[in-house]
Amino acid sequence: MPRCSIKILYNVMAKIYSKKNHAPKGMKPKKEIISFLLNYSKALTIMKGNENNFEIISN
Repeated sequence: MPRCSIKILYNVMAKIYSKKNHAPKGMKPKKEIISFLLNYSKALTIMKGNENNFEIISN
């Protein structure tokens, strides 16, 4: 990816993610949900092949 494209992408993403949060203040995820997502991401492995990517969940 050309260097100028990375800068443009960075600027666009900064604008998107720096906007105010529109979710109500009382909306917070449960600890169980956060724990599940963190454990899932730790167990996920992506192996890249010649033409395919393989997603492996190791439990």
